[in-house]
Amino acid sequence: MNLRRLLAGSFALAVSAWALAASAAKPAERVIHVTAKKFEFAPSTIELKVGEPVVLEITSLDRKHGMKSPELGIDAVIVPGKPTLVHLRPEKAGTFSFHCSVFCGSGHEDMSGEIVVTP
Repeated sequence: MNLRRLLAGSFALAVSAWALAASAAKPAERVIHVTAKKFEFAPSTIELKVGEPVVLEITSLDRKHGMKSPELGIDAVIVPGKPTLVHLRPEKAGTFSFHCSVFCGSGHEDMSGEIVVTP
């Protein structure tokens, strides 16, 4: 067998094994669908686990909104017609509030929710 072919095959096998190990080591993000509309988020309570990688896929049903949770580092603008993706991997347990950070009319101050992170 040609040495060059043998080396190329070995290299391809090593790269494939590395890629497989890398994908197995990184768990897939769980997608959580959230909607925003005057004057509520649904769901208003989001339950996560410490270290769990998630994507909050937030969709506005009516107008521009925002989602802000300083404790979790979330500060997103949500525009109608385009999902906003927030990648999150909580590092500690607790209950963390979030609220709409873009004024959306009378009732805006009640547009809030919480993210509950358990061990």
